[in-house]
Amino acid sequence: MTHITKEELLEKIFHEDYENLKGKKLRMTRVRVPGKEVCLAHIICPSQACIYQNLSLHIGVHEGEDHTGESIGMIRFTPWEAVVVAADIAVKSSDVQISFMDRFCGSLIITGGLSQVRTAVEEVVRYFHEELGFRTCEIHKS
Repeated sequence: MTHITKEELLEKIFHEDYENLKGKKLRMTRVRVPGKEVCLAHIICPSQACIYQNLSLHIGVHEGEDHTGESIGMIRFTPWEAVVVAADIAVKSSDVQISFMDRFCGSLIITGGLSQVRTAVEEVVRYFHEELGFRTCEIHKS
């Protein structure tokens, strides 16, 4: 990756106006505009104890429950708020649990049996692609 100077950047941005703007105070604001996309869809099947514990998915379970060995589905969205819709679709399409959901970063982790997690992830990706017009990625499994 080549670096450019501030002057080269301003010249690229303002083209013909660059000469008129030289020496004047400019204020630039960077704005991130997230696209509509599902940028990660991954299934870990079945999980080992270390993965489950490092993701803190063992916190909050009832005494006597052991979810180790369940499959884990991870999905990442932009815009981030889409994760709320995805969580709703996941639990309505299959018998899975929401293990983690972050509406500020767009991350969703679901857990359950392998076939249930696969069904939920596939349905979420399908819905976002076909119904909402999102760009989607392939679903990967490990």
